[in-house]
Amino acid sequence: MSKSVVITGSNRGIGFSFATLYKARGWTVYALCRQSSSQLNALGVEVIEGIDISDDQVSDVLRSALLGVTIDLLINNAGILRNEVLGELDFSSMREQFEANTLGPLRVTEALLSQISDGGKIALISSRMGSVSDNSSGGRYGYRMSKAALNIAGVSLARDVAARNIAVAILHPGLVGTEMIGGHGDITPDQAADRLATRIDQLTIDTSGTFWHSNGETLPW
Repeated sequence: MSKSVVITGSNRGIGFSFATLYKARGWTVYALCRQSSSQLNALGVEVIEGIDISDDQVSDVLRSALLGVTIDLLINNAGILRNEVLGELDFSSMREQFEANTLGPLRVTEALLSQISDGGKIALISSRMGSVSDNSSGGRYGYRMSKAALNIAGVSLARDVAARNIAVAILHPGLVGTEMIGGHGDITPDQAADRLATRIDQLTIDTSGTFWHSNGETLPW
């Protein structure tokens, strides 16, 4: 019996690369997105559209769409990046990032938690921009704060699901050439997904709640 993975933000970028990778591994892939893409439709996975992780109603949509599905791996990949400049801070933009980057993964995880198998795994795609110690350049207030908040949520989550032997990975993909950052990066989405999947493979209950770079480096909080 094949394992199952649920991936948010699967229509492009790292999310699509994740879907491609786990499909090739023989997993049953549930690819969640707001709106599908032609490449995702052609992949031969279970595509579930209309998933807006910023919407409180997404929990009901997810439970209905995935009714009866046992989940071995949940990858909270969807997120957004905006830019705010001190002196011209856009608080609406910052709230938007908190809804998507912090509360969104929690909404999805809370909605599907009872369907994650004991011994299963949860991956949160965060960013080293959420590291306080690593912040040497400032700026990006909404993104940095939302990812820092996601990191501490991931640690709490790791503690709370440990009794079910569910492990939680908090992961930085690297500088990936996705549409989110204009295609400029050190690695491709496929390379990022492959490295991140390796980190997820290596995840155990003993390393649950750890903040990792996709290259295997442990990152500072």
